[in-house]
Amino acid sequence: MPENPSDQTPRAGAVTGVLALAGIVAAVMQTLVVPLIGDLPALLSTSASNASWVITATLLSAAVATPVAGRLGDMYGKHRMLLVSTVPLIIGSVVCALSSSVVPMIVGRGLQGVGMGVVPLGISLLRDLLPPERLGSAIAVMSASMGVGGALGLPFSAAVAEHASWRVLFWVAAGLSLLVAVLVARLVPAGRSVDSTGGRFDLPGALGLGAGLVSLLLAVSKGSDWGWGSATTLGLAAAALALLLLWGFWELRTTDPLVDLRVTARPQVLITNAASVLVGFAMYAQSLVVPQLLQLPEATGYGLGQSMMAMGLWMAPAGLAMMVLAPLGAKLSAAKGPKVTLAVGSLVIALGYASAQLLLGSTWGLLVASLVCNTGVGLAYGAMPALIMGAVPPRETASANSFNTLMRSIGSSVSAAVMGVVLAQLTTDFHGRALPSEHGFRTALLIGSAVALAAAAVAAVIPAGRPATAAKDPAPAPAEAARA
Repeated sequence: MPENPSDQTPRAGAVTGVLALAGIVAAVMQTLVVPLIGDLPALLSTSASNASWVITATLLSAAVATPVAGRLGDMYGKHRMLLVSTVPLIIGSVVCALSSSVVPMIVGRGLQGVGMGVVPLGISLLRDLLPPERLGSAIAVMSASMGVGGALGLPFSAAVAEHASWRVLFWVAAGLSLLVAVLVARLVPAGRSVDSTGGRFDLPGALGLGAGLVSLLLAVSKGSDWGWGSATTLGLAAAALALLLLWGFWELRTTDPLVDLRVTARPQVLITNAASVLVGFAMYAQSLVVPQLLQLPEATGYGLGQSMMAMGLWMAPAGLAMMVLAPLGAKLSAAKGPKVTLAVGSLVIALGYASAQLLLGSTWGLLVASLVCNTGVGLAYGAMPALIMGAVPPRETASANSFNTLMRSIGSSVSAAVMGVVLAQLTTDFHGRALPSEHGFRTALLIGSAVALAAAAVAAVIPAGRPATAAKDPAPAPAEAARA
């Protein structure tokens, strides 16, 4: 029942629309600075390596904040934490807009990353607010909002960067984040009541997971710059392994864990998270390959010579297709189960990469391949939350969905590292410049297709579970029994 007894039954369309907008705004933050990457060193009076932290900071802070926001949402209310998560989005955008040097810009981008918990919180809140017959399509639309945000953010950012001050990007981001906060406060009810005996927040678990994730993602994202065999990269990788093992030991021993590993060990949750890592990897591969192919000079023989703005416009339809086709994924899940939808989505991603091998060399060909890939991503992303929520009690949906989102992010980070190595190793000389070769791009596409096929195989062995809309709170977990 709602936290506030006066809350009325929400209109499903309004709730879904507002929460999808929140997801779109969060995704826009991720692509906001892409058109500025080459100009950031001059704009912020710093080196290119220092400027790269403007992107890395968002990745790291989002990875740490997302599971924390999920746990706090289960403890103190998803609606409340959703509103709280918009605050760093607003403040971070304002800090970036006012920045003239690299340090405050990194701080602002880090704050924007802290607000990324709005997506798993929003998906979990849908379960509390919507009737069963509307839940599947709403989850699919909310999940697809990330792709729409990325698709719209790139051409918007490019247009502003070309025709106005770069600071306008961040002022618009601040305004959109404020709009989301107002709409959530006015149009989205509170959701399920919060159990006052929900336990204490696991601060050691949050710090341990944060330290482990930062070490892991730094090694993955900066390894190519520092050298994969460097002491820094290897030391961070070893630290990540040790910290995450210690974190897991702590989570199994503590009464109120940040992430209930006993729940994540349930076959349906565990295998879905494994598939999520692979889908995240496959999804991100095309995000690195297609933009470069569109923008490389035509004189290379395989580049298409598009501007940043044109590249964003060519990629936008693929992102929009994710949301347009999301209801079809929900219907497939209702008819055959989300497990089938996840497997089909992964196969469609693989088909998209295979088609790209044949359609390389034309803008229309890459558009078709991107449409196919993103259709698969939309199907897969809509099925994952349904699988997770079908296997966990309602009081743990936010933390479980946040952990699933984290798994996707780890897959994307690993993909960025692997694709970066492939494209850096397979190069061609172009007027004295080393550019990724056509063979390098085809190899990257082949890897993406293989990983997507692996995701489909993993999805196929997910055990059948209860429908997400019918899951009830099971008997108290061992940790709760001990607390009682």
